[in-house]
Amino acid sequence: MVLLQPEKAFPDKEKNFSEWYSLILERAELVDIRYNVKGFVVYRPNLMRLINLIRDELEKGLTETGHQPVLFPLVIPMSYLRKEEEHITGFEAEVFKIRGEEGEEDLALRPTSETAFYPMYSLWIHSYRDLPLKLFQTVTVYRKETKATRPLIRGREFLWIEAHDAFPSEEDALKQVSEDIRITRNALEKFGLAFIVVEREEWDKFPGAEKTFAFDCIMPEGKVLQIATTHYLGTKFSIPFEIIFLDKDGSKKYVHQTCFGPGLSRMAAAVISTHGDEYGLVLPFEVAPTQVVIVPIPKEGFEEKVLEKCFEVEKRLKRLNLRVKVDDSEDRPGSKFYKWELFGVPVRVEVGVKELEEKKLTLFRRDLRKRWTIEDSLLEQEITYLKDDILKVLRRKAYERLEGALVRINCRDEGIEASKNGKIILMNFCGRKECSEKIREDTGGYEVRGRRVDVEEKVWGPCAWCGRSAEKVVVIAKSF
Repeated sequence: MVLLQPEKAFPDKEKNFSEWYSLILERAELVDIRYNVKGFVVYRPNLMRLINLIRDELEKGLTETGHQPVLFPLVIPMSYLRKEEEHITGFEAEVFKIRGEEGEEDLALRPTSETAFYPMYSLWIHSYRDLPLKLFQTVTVYRKETKATRPLIRGREFLWIEAHDAFPSEEDALKQVSEDIRITRNALEKFGLAFIVVEREEWDKFPGAEKTFAFDCIMPEGKVLQIATTHYLGTKFSIPFEIIFLDKDGSKKYVHQTCFGPGLSRMAAAVISTHGDEYGLVLPFEVAPTQVVIVPIPKEGFEEKVLEKCFEVEKRLKRLNLRVKVDDSEDRPGSKFYKWELFGVPVRVEVGVKELEEKKLTLFRRDLRKRWTIEDSLLEQEITYLKDDILKVLRRKAYERLEGALVRINCRDEGIEASKNGKIILMNFCGRKECSEKIREDTGGYEVRGRRVDVEEKVWGPCAWCGRSAEKVVVIAKSF
């Protein structure tokens, strides 16, 4: 097996993430930023195919757990948006508004859809027999982002899935929150991503939620990116929207609700950033638009035989339900190699006269950049192995990066030092908002992300920052 080391096309992403990210989006034909409206970009075919695969995996998890797809209007009457006080306080500054025509009220482009769904839920839910109601939609949402924007990570338009569920009891709703976490975890593992699951602090919850749980993924420069959230809303929306059901005992009750928002744009950004390298994209099989590319190595007089073999290999691999492409373009083999490595195709199969004569095939593995030859008869076995092993290697690397970034601290000085080194910090915390604000001030932007719920952490001392009694262990990090 030969390890290839051609000239690197991109800078080191951990040393210069901003430049690396901008170049990869452009050269891998993922995004075009030349739309000339702040926060809005064009998603090109390579990106949309990747996002559609991410979407399919999450939608599969939702439909398998009883959710049904819907599509609500893009616009929300401002009177709906203002019905839940905490919600509108959290979102009104970010809302794009459409001025209503004479005699009509102003409308909002959806920043999120609680206030679009719930007026209809009050019309659809009457009895315990109507529960649970579990609906989702896959749409774009719009927020008037005032900070510097970055494609897929922070913008004014982004793709996500949002599920809105209603239940007869708090217990049932909290079970749904756990199910949302499981659906997300299962999907992210298939994408090879490492993540932390936290319960957000009281002041950092989704506007109008009783509890908020979030998935944070570490990015190459050490910042974390929130890629999914799930929220227990209690009755905070069902009361103002009058979503009432008649229970079995004849009493009228307000439903308990949850909402779940996996961010498709941000998950794509996490996949691109976590796995990519100095040569381009690196994609696991699950989200690779093309999983195997077959490149003919032509020789005068043997063109037809080589191409015939390529299409035979394609046919064999498609029987394995793989997304396979024969690159029979007029480009030279070296140009094809560069292109498909840049696009992150997990495996390349090379077919030339030598392979035909020896009844062998040459394979190239993108994640390790290794090239070797196998017996033709072992193709299906080898590709099946690689499908699993590439994911294992990518996931292991991602978790090694995450674990290497985590550091426990016992005092403020240790925390400041860790923040200078771009670490993700675990620390005992008093639970006070004032202390979290002091942490942010002292570290130049580190935030209390919340208490981990994916692993159990026990308090081992006083609050590392203020010295008061600690009530929990939290993650603090700088975020996008």
